[in-house]
Amino acid sequence: MRLADILRLSTRMFKARTTRTLLTILGMGVGISAILFLVSLGYGLQNVLLEKITTSDSLLALDVSPSSEGQRVITPAIVEELSKLDDVVEVSPVLQINSQINFNELISSISTYVVTSSFLKLDGVSVDQGEELADEKKNGVIVTSAFTKIFKQEADQIIGKKIGIEIRVPKNDGMSESKTANEAFDKVEIPEPFEIIGVIEKDEPLVYVNIKDVLRYTTIPRFSKAKVKAENSGAVNRLRDILTEKGFMVSSLSETVDQANRVFGVIQIVLGLFGIIALFVSAIGMFNTMTVTLMERTQEIGIMKSIGVSNQDILLTFVAESSIMGFFGGLAGIIMGVIEGEIFNLLLNFVSGRFGGEPIDLFYSPLWFVVTIVIAATVVGFATGLVPARRASSLNPLDALRYK
Repeated sequence: MRLADILRLSTRMFKARTTRTLLTILGMGVGISAILFLVSLGYGLQNVLLEKITTSDSLLALDVSPSSEGQRVITPAIVEELSKLDDVVEVSPVLQINSQINFNELISSISTYVVTSSFLKLDGVSVDQGEELADEKKNGVIVTSAFTKIFKQEADQIIGKKIGIEIRVPKNDGMSESKTANEAFDKVEIPEPFEIIGVIEKDEPLVYVNIKDVLRYTTIPRFSKAKVKAENSGAVNRLRDILTEKGFMVSSLSETVDQANRVFGVIQIVLGLFGIIALFVSAIGMFNTMTVTLMERTQEIGIMKSIGVSNQDILLTFVAESSIMGFFGGLAGIIMGVIEGEIFNLLLNFVSGRFGGEPIDLFYSPLWFVVTIVIAATVVGFATGLVPARRASSLNPLDALRYK
């Protein structure tokens, strides 16, 4: 038979057994939609988490801290030395201290980060409201949402307000290579007020101050740590080895991301297994449909063989029929899975919005995954039709004609 004849016979079930065929496709679609829904949820959760903790710059940044034995500390000279290393784009030193914050005649001790204007990007933190730190913006600071709650302010109301800061910096006592030197501090009261220019969503009360504003009034002999940005992803591991050999403690956000990806990979496999169980049940239904179809068309097969239709053509007809149902089942599953995800996402965002949460998209389906699902559904359809197809092709014409 010609290919067109095989396709015509294979698609005849849409007219002859419309309801049963559509229900079989729907059953396959339910299994496929379960896989798409669950695995897309895993991908969506992964994306939401990584978007919260990463930026493109942060993945290229290394956290360089003083050695645990105190043999190496990070001084301005060390910062200059690190900036001259190959593959280093920039070095962002950080001084983490407690400072006295004066706001609306209230005084509180708040953890303060004295940083460069590029630190937040290297740390994977974005400003939710207001502006980011900028060297041209004199005496501008960024606070966290927890800071605003301490002083009973709303995030949008606190932007533009003035605060006073008394900073504690390590004493410059010539003990730059000693760990004990970090235990002594000088109090430096900044005479000019600072303006809150941005707010970051965080549960910990923090203040970010531009290091250039602090250096106008005092020197900083030692830093708590430094962010070292590599030129590209390939240079990150090389820089980590070099900095470790120099005696520093080194870590990177990319390591955290790799660990998170591995964890989510396991989660996606587990979720996918639940979906595969539903797909397996659907495949049994399709196998049953093809078996019933074989019984109904036994006499027809006998007639076809009597007029010279080959066993291979009959096998191809049945396999094509099951494969087509599998293909359409995959498409139906994709449509149902997307609709289910959108409905679930709308309900979740509606509930979270009532409690003041931000809208998020918990479902993400990569194109390659969608295409793979459709191909897998077609393969499952092919596999479920293979046994009935072989039985149909091996029927004896006389026995088939006498079958009732």
